[in-house]
Parts: sequence; C-alpha cells; structure tokens
Amino acid sequence: MAAPLNLERLYDEHSQALFAFLLNFTRSEADTRDLLQEIFIKLARQPDLIKAARDERAFLVRLAHNAAIDLMRRRGTRNKNYSQLASESESVFAHSDNPDETEFRKALSEALADLPMEQRSVVHLKLWEGLTFEAIADALEIPPNTAASRFRYGLDKLRERLRPLYEEIK
Repeated sequence: MAAPLNLERLYDEHSQALFAFLLNFTRSEADTRDLLQEIFIKLARQPDLIKAARDERAFLVRLAHNAAIDLMRRRGTRNKNYSQLASESESVFAHSDNPDETEFRKALSEALADLPMEQRSVVHLKLWEGLTFEAIADALEIPPNTAASRFRYGLDKLRERLRPLYEEIK
C-alpha cells in the first residue's frame, strides 16, 4: 500500500511560492486565496495526482497555472481579463518603510503588471521561484525555448520601463 499523501507538508513547503505566483498572475488576493484552496482541495480529493510527479513544485505550479487560466476563462475572454487584472493595484511585494524602496517596488509591480501574462508568468517563475527553463516549460506546458524567449522579452520590457527610475536613484 502506498504512503498516504502528506497534504500538510505539501502546503507548508509550497503554499507561499504558489501564493506569490498566483498573486502575480491574478493580481487579486481574493482570487489567489480561492485558487490556492481549490488546488489543495483537488489534491486532497485526488492524492494520486501528485504521486507520479517528478518535481512536486513544477507539478503544483502547473496546477496553479491551469487553475488561474480556468478562472479567467470562466470570467470571459482572456484579453479583457488580462487588461482588467493588469490595471489592478495589488502589489506582489511586501511593504517597506524606506520611501525609495517603496517607490521602486511600486514601479516594479506596475511594470510586471504591464507585461503580457505569458511573459509575466515565466519572469515570476524564473526570478522569484528560481526554476530552470526546463522546469518552467514543464510547469506551463510550453517548449523550453519558448520559456527562454518569453523570459528574455519580459526582462527587456522591464529594463526599458524601469531604466528611468534606475537612472534617477543611481
């Protein structure tokens, strides 16, 4: 008999990373919490889903990505949703008491929100989760070269957008 799924361990080890990924994706804390709950309920009901996964984190990111896409589809067309979600001001960064740091975090959050969703997802997984392009490709079900391209294009857009701020604080 296979060992039972340790849902508590999975949650403790992965929920913060999944929350950050989903918040960056949905731009809504309420939607993020709902999706995170949906993912872990799915795992509780179907524990065999994760047992065959080579990489737990990549598998959970794929579940999160698919859940977020499903949420957007349920709400209507993706492009309309992307525009609406990108314009919301929910920050994916913690509050800082340093005014310069607060301004930079705000500018970075806005710049991330302006990226196309496909680029934003890859940039988040690469920079904040430290995933390889292979793992990102596996999680998002895209070719590794596509993940690398989306990352490069996303970084180029972030650099262009944030360069004036960098020059100002330099």
